[in-house]
Amino acid sequence: MVTAGARFKPSRSLRTESKHMSQDVIALTPRMPDTKSLLAALHAGGPDLRVNRAGGGAVAQLCTDDGQLLVSVEAPRYLQVPGEAERLLGAGLRTEEPVWWTEVRASTAIAKARLLAGSVAGRLTALLGGTTWPPEVAQTDVVTVPPTGAETVPPADVDVLTDADVLTDKSVIVIYDRPVVAATTWLTEVVRTVAQDRRELYLVTSPNTRLSLPTRTVLERMPARWVVRHPENGYYDALSGAILRWHDGRFTPAADNGLRIADAFQPPLGKGGERQLLLSIRTIYPAHEHLVLGGALEDAWQTLTGSPPAGWATAEPVNVPWSPRQLTDLARSRARQAQPTWAVAVGTVDRPAIATLRIAHTREGVEEHITLALGYAADERAPIELLPRLAGSLAARHNLATMISELRVARADLTIPAHYEPPSIPVSLTLGPDAVADLDISHARNALPDNTPTQLGPAARPALHYPLGDGTDPAAWKRLRHIDEHLKCGSGTGARPS
Repeated sequence: MVTAGARFKPSRSLRTESKHMSQDVIALTPRMPDTKSLLAALHAGGPDLRVNRAGGGAVAQLCTDDGQLLVSVEAPRYLQVPGEAERLLGAGLRTEEPVWWTEVRASTAIAKARLLAGSVAGRLTALLGGTTWPPEVAQTDVVTVPPTGAETVPPADVDVLTDADVLTDKSVIVIYDRPVVAATTWLTEVVRTVAQDRRELYLVTSPNTRLSLPTRTVLERMPARWVVRHPENGYYDALSGAILRWHDGRFTPAADNGLRIADAFQPPLGKGGERQLLLSIRTIYPAHEHLVLGGALEDAWQTLTGSPPAGWATAEPVNVPWSPRQLTDLARSRARQAQPTWAVAVGTVDRPAIATLRIAHTREGVEEHITLALGYAADERAPIELLPRLAGSLAARHNLATMISELRVARADLTIPAHYEPPSIPVSLTLGPDAVADLDISHARNALPDNTPTQLGPAARPALHYPLGDGTDPAAWKRLRHIDEHLKCGSGTGARPS
């Protein structure tokens, strides 16, 4: 790891890293890793390594005698939600369910750390059964790592940043070599710490790596960039395609002759037909002791898929069965500490669906901000005809403030690839009863001159549902902007959910 203020040459450091085995190793075991098995695994480096605790005791770190971090082992997670390991590690993975997920992360600063991570995970599966990912790295040999002789200067930040691959005065770089970068407990803690420290975060991956939707949602809220290391195109921004260079401790667009887009950002030929239906839902509840949260998300899931969410968690992989009561208890506990709650929910294996949910106590009440995505194969049709019914149910039963639905051509598995995907196109907008009352209903009804919205609920206090198109006509964006501008002129507030 390069510590703060050190010189970093990505053209050498990161390309060299790609020649080695994966830095992340995951043990998937049918039995819980107990103290005895964890101690046996941590002895993979012999008796001379030190064991430190980090992350409030949730992470064990193997270090050389002079303090150089080698391997971090996260607390095991019990996955009770079918298909989570396959979703994040690849469809070819076969595991018993439920399964214990123990993540081992090797430092990229020392080559032998990768061998040590493979031995830690291999010892766990040798003792407890199961398998490792990737399977070829598992072993049980003792991996001797001598002291580096270099002075180790721990960062002044929270100890989670000691796991970063590169740490400079301005940025934090984390290198990933896995199919999907998930919003794990470790990554979400890095994001929180980096945001507090006012650094920039860079996730560096190969062109074949994808982001989970929760990871992209997390990164959108802070100064962060997904950087692709391409063997021919160098470095580029995986979401915009801009060619990047390393300058003054951070990645910046290489704009010597204007902004340049990497050739590798072009979408592969022969792909297409898959789609995603995206919903952005905002609800506002009066705060009271009997309030149960998660009902709006469950209603949307049930309406559009025929079943409720399969599981939820505060990070990926999602590990516990869906429970609005447990979600509410967590949100209430965090509200007492003046903190919002962020959670992920997933669906069943046969219907790709994933959501992020942010709950916060504001002056208006208890707000839920929901982003729900559903994936459809080329031979499937997104059920947009169900949206008016869903809107009516959310308005009547779940204190709907706003809902926007969109359709986009994108992967049905709901992951984000490192190449161009076309933007989404609006399908509909719904304003809840309170929003309509604040705007004046006659003004709100005339937002689109040639299109009268559908009135939902009682005439005395209705919600309004505006159809904008079928998700194929880009002119729907013009209609949505027209509604937004019309409503602003009447009330000083916008239609888009915050």
